Amino acid sequence: MHRGGVRKRCTDAVRRLDEENGQVLFEYALILALVAVVTVGILTTLGHTVSGLLNHVSSSMSSVTNP
Repeated sequence: MHRGGVRKRCTDAVRRLDEENGQVLFEYALILALVAVVTVGILTTLGHTVSGLLNHVSSSMSSVTNP
């Protein structure tokens, strides 16, 4: 009886993937994964540049005297 429940769940999952709604959900998941990978890549590439820029701005601001 327990095996039948697992089989039914698997069958239901496969049926949902065959439906258009399941395909749309899967496509959104792929797009989200792609955006996440691209974002991590861009932040990794530009991280050192942005860090250097912020350090420069910080040192420039600390040299300004307050009246």
